[in-house]
Parts: sequence; structure tokens; C-alpha cells
Amino acid sequence: MNASYQAFRLELIQLCLAAIQHGLDSGKNLAVTTSNHDPFLRRHRSTFVTLLSEDSLRGCIGSLTANRELVVDLAKNAHAAAFSDPRFPAITAGELDRLDIHISILSTPEPINFDCEPGLVRNLKPGKDGLILEEGDKRGTFLPSVWESIPDPGEFFRQLKRKAGLAPKYWSEGISVSRYTTEIITRFG
Repeated sequence: MNASYQAFRLELIQLCLAAIQHGLDSGKNLAVTTSNHDPFLRRHRSTFVTLLSEDSLRGCIGSLTANRELVVDLAKNAHAAAFSDPRFPAITAGELDRLDIHISILSTPEPINFDCEPGLVRNLKPGKDGLILEEGDKRGTFLPSVWESIPDPGEFFRQLKRKAGLAPKYWSEGISVSRYTTEIITRFG
């Protein structure tokens, strides 16, 4: 790994910390001046920010569509993971130094072709694929890291259906599934 790539990784972690600290101080999103960042970090990319406290999930928010510059998307998702994940109370100042921060930078999702659920499940790449499931107005995603807790492809897909608001045994010709990979950057608190 070259030195500039390492510097980019550190810059992204520091941006997450700054976004959370700014939220603690002001209650607002951090305004990112994109011209202060390398063009590599200004490309449009989608990200997820996962926060853990003592190995327990504390917040996870992200975007599936690359419609903002990487640094802007990341700052907004870090703030949202810390303060707007409806499953958890907002992060407190006392937690910040102890938080593990996992940044996932997503590749462009690619549709998976399949004609039945068993065919789809056989086509999955455990540990590598992140999945987006869509059916009508229902949508859900699992990052590739979810394979660590759900290693069986059939169960992985059933749980993804549940997350999207569908019954685990639900099937329809209208289901569409896309896959993506992630680059992970981690800071341990």
C-alpha cells in the first residue's frame, strides 16, 4: 500500500471523527469543503459508516447510490450513524474516543441474473457480496460484513428479505437483486 493511499485512509477516518464531533458540538452536519480534498476523494461514491461500542452495533447508516462526492457522502453518513439511526440513542461525547468506526466504500452495484431463488443463492459469493434486494416499494441491503454473522447463503438471503419487509419464504418474479463489494477502512477506539 503506497503512502498516499494510507494518507487517504487516515483522512477519511479523521473526517468521520470530525463529522461526529461537529454533531456533538453543534447538533448539525459538518459542511465539507470539497476543494480541500484530493480529486481521488471527490469522486462520486456511496458509503456506509458503522459504529461499534464494545463490539456492539451503535449505529449504521449509508447510501446505495453514488450521487455525492465521497467526502460529502461520508461526512453525512458518519453524522447520521451517530445521531439518526432510529435503532439507537444518539452518541454521547463520552463514547466518541471508544467508538470503532468502520467505513465501507461501495463499488457500483451490478444486477444478478437468476430465474429462481435456489439459482440466486447458488450464485452468491459468501464473504464478498453485498446485496441489494428490491421488490416493489420494498428494499433492503446487507453489507459483505454481514456474512460474518450469517455465513449460510440461503439464510443470508432469507434474512435480507426480512430486512426489506418481506416474509423469509416470500418469492416473486418481480424480485431484483444486485451485488456490490466494499473497501473497508477501520479505526478501533
